[in-house]
Amino acid sequence: MNDLKPDEEKDWVEDAKTEISEMAKDGPDHPSTKPVVIGAVIGALVGVIAFDGAWFLGLIVGAAIALYMRIKK
Repeated sequence: MNDLKPDEEKDWVEDAKTEISEMAKDGPDHPSTKPVVIGAVIGALVGVIAFDGAWFLGLIVGAAIALYMRIKK
């Protein structure tokens, strides 16, 4: 069911931790900041429109998807 080997999964988690810490350190100058913020805004809008005001959940999911897409590249 899970195609990732344990080492590959740990690498993804480590990549995510590294990317988030670098985004926090560099702020808006980091290349991943803008796509993640845009993903968060789109997710918040979808949460408000589709799920009757669940903007915070949409924000979190949108940012997570955008971060995943950045790390996956």
